[in-house]
Amino acid sequence: MFRLSQSLRLLHINLVLLKHGLDEVIVATKLFRPLRFFLYLAPWHWYRRDLPAYPVRVRLALEELGPIFIKFGQLLSTRVDLLPEDLAVELALLQDRVPPFPGPEARRLIEKAWAVPIETVLDEFQEQPLASASIAQVHTGRLKNGQAVIVKVLRPDIAQIIRRDVDLMLTFAQLAQRYWPDGRRLRPVEVVREYEKTIFDELNLQREAANASQLRRNFKHSQMLYIPEVFWDWTRPTVMVMERIYGTPVSHVEQLKEQGISMRLLGTRGVEIFFTQVFRDNFFHADMHPGNIFVEPSGRYISVDFGIVGSLTKEDQRYLAENLLAFFRRDYRRVAELHVESGWVPRGTRVEEFESAIRTVCEPIFEKPLSEISFGGFLVNLFQTARRFDMEIQPQLVLLEKTLLNIEGLGRQLYPQLDLWTTAKPFMERWMREQIGPRMLAQRLWHNWPALAERLPDLPVAVTRIIDQLEHQAALYPAGGSQGLTRLTTQIKTNHGRTTATLSAIALAGLATALILIPPAATATMPLLAPIAASLLLLTSLIILWRNLIAPPKAE
Repeated sequence: MFRLSQSLRLLHINLVLLKHGLDEVIVATKLFRPLRFFLYLAPWHWYRRDLPAYPVRVRLALEELGPIFIKFGQLLSTRVDLLPEDLAVELALLQDRVPPFPGPEARRLIEKAWAVPIETVLDEFQEQPLASASIAQVHTGRLKNGQAVIVKVLRPDIAQIIRRDVDLMLTFAQLAQRYWPDGRRLRPVEVVREYEKTIFDELNLQREAANASQLRRNFKHSQMLYIPEVFWDWTRPTVMVMERIYGTPVSHVEQLKEQGISMRLLGTRGVEIFFTQVFRDNFFHADMHPGNIFVEPSGRYISVDFGIVGSLTKEDQRYLAENLLAFFRRDYRRVAELHVESGWVPRGTRVEEFESAIRTVCEPIFEKPLSEISFGGFLVNLFQTARRFDMEIQPQLVLLEKTLLNIEGLGRQLYPQLDLWTTAKPFMERWMREQIGPRMLAQRLWHNWPALAERLPDLPVAVTRIIDQLEHQAALYPAGGSQGLTRLTTQIKTNHGRTTATLSAIALAGLATALILIPPAATATMPLLAPIAASLLLLTSLIILWRNLIAPPKAE
């Protein structure tokens, strides 16, 4: 089952587990439970020093096992739907502290990726790294045009190291899913697969650069958030060159206060940035911990490290917004219904029972002042409650939950009185109004018009085929029960023209609405053309609707 390299790594892992008193983790599984007796015969079981609490021991063991296990622990810390709360809190303290690899080695890797000497591209290059993490490390430099940059380079042989440890994790997960009583419910294989995708995505620095470019476009000219520029000419899968930024780390609160920056402004801006990314752009930075955020003297945020981003489907966006708004209004029935409608919990779930469970969790929250209510904590409690009703774990919602917890924690650190609810509610109400307003309707119609226009001419033919089939069935059965079928065929014939005309009227009305919403700048040369055309289309649409739906039918 295990290759030699995996066997040696497994031996090292076992030694680390024993060192931190986690041998019970192994014998707790069904596979090794018969060996539990031998644990009591082991010398270290009787002569072991006093050990810290179990969650602390898990964190220390992961830190000793290295960067890949640290990152896995950081991922698990967001899965409060899977872990006990005390363990999740402890894993959130994991720090990605990794010694840097030598500067000359970084130079060699960069030159290999560029296929030219560094001096050809940079006037300056600092071999002493600015920062070092588990996946890559960062050096500073200066381009030939004088632009200060950072050069991020992957650690040597990191892909092979990650592949070895992820394969080992996957083997453990398969064993756990097979022999652990809660294995099937918690789906450890899926958790490891999710981690595998996340960490291997981080190994492609071009992907991170593309994420940065997208976020930069989304917040171009923004006074809330600045995203540094990517220099694509010298960005490769293993090397990324980006504008160097200067700012105060957001965790240095006293320095920020000395600069006269409003803590209240920073707290509310962080919330606004998050909801803007989630609901306006549907593309959010999912690794917004304090180490990745800086602040300019003007109070504008600067964000770095874009290896992990998230997005939601349109359906998830709407369901999430409706869930939160229903929660604001204490409409727990609607929260339960939305979970069922979205497919987050099985269709057969009893809404009344689910509503009662949600009320039990949520009502105590409202007894606190708004400034003390944790928005992220609400989502955590909601997902934990839904888990009892077999809620399917949604990876995109897990990323969202993690990001929201980071943002809320950061906001409360900067401004303890931060009322995230007051900031978020108007934003989501405005977003919901925009989603069902005439402008969005026109945009969707304009977007879908090519497909609709392609199918519309075929609609009469399709209806005619249905009528022909019904007439054929009536001909096969001319007596007895065919009278109802004949009446149905006659009724379909009568409504055929009305249906076609009505669809045409709706299409004309939609096109007229789109013309009305065309920006004035687009029709500057003929400003009256769009309003006149829209008026004619609307008039035609109303006449068609009157003749086919409102006017009384002629006597036959």
